[in-house]
Amino acid sequence: MIHENQKLKDFDSSKLFICIISLTAVLIAGCGAKKNTYVSPPGYQFDQPYVFRLPSLLDEISGVTYYPKDSSVFAIQDEKGWLFKIHLKYPLRIERWKFSKGGDYEDVARIDSTFYVLKSKGEIEKFQFDSPDSITFQSFSVPGEEKNEFETLFYDSSLHQLILICKNCEDDKKKEVTAWAFDPQTDSFSIAFTIETSEIRNQLNEEDLRFKPSAAAVHPITGELYILASVNKALVILGKDHTVESCYKIDPGVFRQPEGITFTPKGDLIISNEAAGKGTAADILFFKYDKSKKR
Repeated sequence: MIHENQKLKDFDSSKLFICIISLTAVLIAGCGAKKNTYVSPPGYQFDQPYVFRLPSLLDEISGVTYYPKDSSVFAIQDEKGWLFKIHLKYPLRIERWKFSKGGDYEDVARIDSTFYVLKSKGEIEKFQFDSPDSITFQSFSVPGEEKNEFETLFYDSSLHQLILICKNCEDDKKKEVTAWAFDPQTDSFSIAFTIETSEIRNQLNEEDLRFKPSAAAVHPITGELYILASVNKALVILGKDHTVESCYKIDPGVFRQPEGITFTPKGDLIISNEAAGKGTAADILFFKYDKSKKR
């Protein structure tokens, strides 16, 4: 059971709104010029998101996971040890619970009432609220070099494991990216799979690209793995065998700094953007899934 023990204070819901952004793909003309067209994956329209603007406390929102019981998302932000609950309704309502003093937090996953938060060096903080004022807390670290960097954590229900994907790991070369598995039953780590990146470079037409995942989630209907790469401004989709199926360049005007991704059970896609510089606000983008346009 999840206990609600503190509402977010100093929050003016009247200043928040939901809007639909309509963007037109830009074509760059000229001899030899590349076309900056942004194609959406089947079932989605990336130029027409519902946008939930967030308060400044969530400027560094860095991970989200959907909670179907009340159509909300749980989220964490980059520095503070707070778990946020964001109700995706108008007016927007946000709650929070403290789970740690703070750290370099990158992503969050949930299994029943237990939460798992990923730190950048590959440490997982596992916690559960026993009561509004009591928390059970454990910490586990990926074996290996301290120089390893992670931003991606998600739960794969078909494997019954949490998956961490390297952003920049010591043993990875340009040609591959390693994914680790964390078994919640034994609290142990193992290598899950590797992503061969040559096809990503080919599809994105970027020969020197170093693939750096920032978030991932399994599509509840197709079983495909959607991987966001904020640095690369790309979305990569893997098949159930973890081979690269398709890659999409994403519009930086919409996906300013995408650091979190999750799905609703119906396949609706939710992506969180950190605030990208002065004068911008963090937001959550909501994309309806159209089954008639799936593969």
